[in-house]
Order: sequence, then C-alpha cells, then structure tokens
Amino acid sequence: MSAWDLRQHWASHWTLDPEVHFLNHGSFGAVPSEVLEVQQDFRDRLEREPVDFILRHVPELWEAARHALAEFVQADPAGLVFVSNATDGVNAVLRSLDFEPGDEIVYTNHGYNACNNVVDYVARRSGARSVVARIPFPLSSAEEAWAGLQAVLSERTRLVLLDHITSPTGLVFPIEDWVPKLQARGIRVLVDGAHSPGMLPLDLRGLNADYFVANGHKWLCAPKSVGFLYVHPEHRDEVWPAVISHGANTPRPGSPRLHDQFDWAGTIDPTPALCLPACIQVLGDMVAGGWPAIYDRNSTLALRGRELLCAALSVPEPAPGAMIGTLAAVPLPPAPADHEPSAFTPDPLHTRLFEDHRIEIPVFHYPGEPSRLIRLSAHLHNRLEDYEALATALKISS
Repeated sequence: MSAWDLRQHWASHWTLDPEVHFLNHGSFGAVPSEVLEVQQDFRDRLEREPVDFILRHVPELWEAARHALAEFVQADPAGLVFVSNATDGVNAVLRSLDFEPGDEIVYTNHGYNACNNVVDYVARRSGARSVVARIPFPLSSAEEAWAGLQAVLSERTRLVLLDHITSPTGLVFPIEDWVPKLQARGIRVLVDGAHSPGMLPLDLRGLNADYFVANGHKWLCAPKSVGFLYVHPEHRDEVWPAVISHGANTPRPGSPRLHDQFDWAGTIDPTPALCLPACIQVLGDMVAGGWPAIYDRNSTLALRGRELLCAALSVPEPAPGAMIGTLAAVPLPPAPADHEPSAFTPDPLHTRLFEDHRIEIPVFHYPGEPSRLIRLSAHLHNRLEDYEALATALKISS
C-alpha cells in the first residue's frame, strides 16, 4: 500500500472533533454521519407513533438487521441474537451454564477486565475455580501464546473464555486453530470477539465455536448499545439472556427459542441494531475495494503507527505484525509511584496527551511486565499524521 493511501482519509464522514487526534476508536467507536442520519430517521418514526413502530414495524426490521449481520459474519441467523454489548453476551452465556464445584473456567491475563469479572463471579457462586493463563507480552510468536494457555488446561477445565483480539495488548489470537484443539479436549469455548467484526473477516460457521460475542459499536461503527451473541446449534436451548422477559413463556410461531428469549428485553431503543445494515453498506461503499480494502488499509496503518511509536520510545516491536489487526500496543515505562491504576482512573500520561497535545489515546495498566501500555487504533478517519503527532508528543511527554 502506498504512502498516499496511508495519508488519504475519510474523516469527513465522521463528526469527530477535527482538533483532536482520535486514536482510541477501539474503546467506544465512532459513528459515520450517514449512519447517524439513518438512526435519526428510525428515531423520528419511533417517536411519531411508538406503538405502531415497535409492535408493527420493528419485528421485520429487526429480522432484516439480523440477516444482514449474519451474512456479514457468515453465521446461521437462527443462532444469532442481539445484545447490548459483548459483556452482556458473556454474562448471558456464563450465567446460563451449570458449573459445579471443582470445575475450572480459564481466561488469560490479556482478557478484558469486565468479562474476567463475570468469570470470577460465576465461579464464586458455583464453587468452580477461575484459572488465569499467563501469556507473555512482548512475545515473538502465536505459539508462545498457545503454550501459555495450554499450560493451565486440565481434566477439570470446562470452559475457556478466549479473546479473539485482546483489549489491552491488541493481539489477534489464531482462534481458528485454537478452538478445535480446545474442543477436542472436551472444553467449551466462549470467544470474546468484541473487536472482531469490522476489524477482520469472520466465518462463524467455519469457526464452529460454542459461543461467540461481539460489539457493533467498535469497528462496524454502529451506534452504541448493540452487540451480538452467536450460539452453536448444540447449545441454543441452554442459553438465557441476562434479562429474562416475555419470551420465557411466550413463544412465537416459527421463531427459534433463542430468538424468543433475546429479542424482547423490555422497552429499549431498537435503533442501534436496526442501523447495522446501513453500517455494513456505508463503510463498504466508502472505499474502493469494499471491506477487504478496509481491512488491509487499516491494518497497514496500525502497523505503521506502531513503528513510529516504537521509534519514539526506543523499544522493539512487541509482537509479530501477523498478530496485529487495527489495534497495536507498545510498552511504556512504569507509571508514577503515586498513581493507583484503575478502570476508572486515567493514567497521567493519558491526561497529559489529551490536555497538552489534543491526542485521545488510552494508556493501560497491564497485570505483569511491562506494567503499562499505550494502545493505538486505526480506522478510516485516521491518517498517518495522527501517529506522527503522537510520536512527537511522546518524545516530549513520556
């Protein structure tokens, strides 16, 4: 891909502040203006006649959105339901399963804190045990990561919560290789694919995981509050939503049980889910070559941005390029001694980069060495100049 392609960008499709270098798409995403217009149209219809829209129009629109998403991720629509976000889906799966004392539920030290908390909660309630697989970072190969996971598996391992793309470290794990290996040992696999749709192509039928959860608001650029859960055919009668509602005793003719359970969770704003077909089309039409070109362009930009960061910080690249999608993390020196890391307390460098340089990028505490990471994102609204500004700022601020 040429330098011109890396500098070309499509920021005019977003309403992001042009004065800010927005390098944190991976946290909450950002919605193109064309999709916001679609959502506003749905909201206008909703508020013009709420009962008519919700009862007479939403069911058909909901089903159309489900089928569009299922086609995009190559999934059976019968096994796909909408949830508010990936953490909601993880709750639904783990709290539906009957773990017994002595069972082991495994997650990795690269896992997302909120989802790890669900594992710990379910384990405490059932008498099962949470087991953390230690995967190194930096690392030189995916085989190193697999060795760290395999080291903690036992005859008692019942389920592995496996990240597809890790949140703090931005690594793409080769789940298409790992899932069948785990299942061959009788272990169910719940894939946390929060970052997957829109970052790289998916084939959920081919993957054949027991459960797969993901977000729409990240790389698909959907409005907030829509994600999905995909359940393998063998398990669809076992999974209940985190919110039990009318579907528990009101089956609809011709509707799969899974849809009955999840499709109505009380009065919600249905418009984020209804926008998914527009998200897929708007982004796909934005770039010549469609989604394959988007995947390639954004990954190339993320790798180039990582090169600039590593050079600015004088650190080697911490993972193979083949394990990077559109997120990339780089180690930082330890935080100041008086900083207490927390999910709700920004790192001082995070604050300084934003206030002094108008750069929005997360700085994470990492449970191990290195103890602190900076993580960049790359989407169509980003360009090479964003990372050049970050590299310059880091030389001043770190």
